[in-house]
Amino acid sequence: MLAATAGLTVSSSGCLRQVRNIVRTDDIQQLSVTITTVPADADRQAIRIARHLEETLTAVGVDVSLDLRSDIEFRRAVLYDHEFEICIGHHPGGTDPDFLYEALYSRYIDESGWQNPFGFTDRTIDDHLVAQRTAEGDARRKAVTAMLEAIATEQPFVPLCVPEEHRIVRTDRFDGWDEGHLATRHGYLGLEPAAGVDTLRLAHLDGRLTENCNPIATDYRGRGTITDLLYDSLATKNGDGPVEPWLAESWEWDGRAVDVTLRDGCEFHDGTPVTADDVEFTYRFLQDTSLGNHDTPSPAPRYRGQVDAVESVESRTDHRVELEVETSPAVGARALLVPILPAHHWRDRAVDVVGPGGPSVAQGTTEAVATNNIPPIGSGPFQFGERTEGAQLILERFDDHFTRRPGVDLPAPTVDECRIDIHPSGDTAAQVVANGDADATSLPLGAADIDGVETPTGVSMRDASSWTFYCLGFNTRDAPFSNYRFRRLLAQLVDKEWLVDEVFHGHARPIATPVTDDWVPESLEWRGNDPETPFLGSEGEVDVDAAKAAFEAAGFRYDDHGRLRVRQ
Repeated sequence: MLAATAGLTVSSSGCLRQVRNIVRTDDIQQLSVTITTVPADADRQAIRIARHLEETLTAVGVDVSLDLRSDIEFRRAVLYDHEFEICIGHHPGGTDPDFLYEALYSRYIDESGWQNPFGFTDRTIDDHLVAQRTAEGDARRKAVTAMLEAIATEQPFVPLCVPEEHRIVRTDRFDGWDEGHLATRHGYLGLEPAAGVDTLRLAHLDGRLTENCNPIATDYRGRGTITDLLYDSLATKNGDGPVEPWLAESWEWDGRAVDVTLRDGCEFHDGTPVTADDVEFTYRFLQDTSLGNHDTPSPAPRYRGQVDAVESVESRTDHRVELEVETSPAVGARALLVPILPAHHWRDRAVDVVGPGGPSVAQGTTEAVATNNIPPIGSGPFQFGERTEGAQLILERFDDHFTRRPGVDLPAPTVDECRIDIHPSGDTAAQVVANGDADATSLPLGAADIDGVETPTGVSMRDASSWTFYCLGFNTRDAPFSNYRFRRLLAQLVDKEWLVDEVFHGHARPIATPVTDDWVPESLEWRGNDPETPFLGSEGEVDVDAAKAAFEAAGFRYDDHGRLRVRQ
């Protein structure tokens, strides 16, 4: 009995020590956060924002480290692996506020791509996201306003600013630069070349398109301009203009169903006819790149929010296909903008990829996601010619494209060849256009390059509307970023007006909500400060005392050395 009692005492004392360890303050340590972004040679604005935020957080007692990654590594860390705490970068945004459904809907929390990389879950915002998809007219505008106001309250990410878009073009070699937005296919079709000009020469800053032509790979794809030249979609959109027929000759809406009629005689670049079966395959494939081979679907990392609107798709004849959507026609029309893939090339890519290399997709990586897709086979106005990895991509005119037919009132390719040369920086790209060695900069100039651009005779700068935005994103899967109070406090440590002036040299506009001007509600209009999370300071300098008081009012504590504490 004594032995048993002794054993019980020893055992109990061990438990008591564990209890004491739980309630002791030894595990209360300074809060440490990591900011993930890209280096200056990839995005000078992003790294400057990150360094300024590092200084501000350090001033208010947070231990900060920077994690600089290449463009591809950054996208994989944030969009595929979700291995980040705070990320700073350029979000593709959208001309319609429905892009936020893809960005924040809780069902996408474990998926890969632009669908909810922040791991955000909120039932009320889910309801708003769904409501704005199904409403129409004034009812939709009210639903969008409610959604935007709820997002501004929760701050799953902090929209910072919308950068201006400026590109340099040669007006002595081509006319018609004002007809199409240069972030879309329309910017490069329908141009009027001068006599003897048969090549469109683009100065490009991103070498990834010479390494990978996979239209569904978010780690390699930006805004999809080259994809739009290589692939047709049922519909097309010129900047923030309306959605209009493209590969589809016409369509008819009947409630939630859209009956699409394809143009006759269209072919893929390998000579295979484009049929309604390819359209049906595309939507099923983008919804599940494993084609049912996984226990759960493996959606494509791109176009998820668009194809998710499609409840069913069925080919009726070779040239008719019917899509039933769960949304209003205004939102459902966005589903018609995805690239149509040739089933005979992509069906075999539904197999799993085993082993290291390439992105890791939460739902299972298929060959469809991992392939570099070279050469790409589409049905677009240009076809793949050749490439020199890291240096050049050449596209050749597809002479059998429907835009070249008599009577088709759509912009068509007017040159034999589109040559895309890779340059190391924006100022270099602008210079080769000014020197006559290129016809246009295909990507917007960096903010630091705009004021120094020379425009001699025959050269002009073109500005265009933008729907992309810079943001500060949080991985809300983990504390303290799962706490909306903490996210709101971090939002108040960013002086957006100062960033626009100092980091973007005035070539951007600060925002409180990440939608185009037409959709900004009065409650979130910018009037010199963020109406929801105003900056705790002035002229870029944080008021340390005010910031610390705000953290303490939100339930956080500081130690005697002024360090913000968190339980590890």
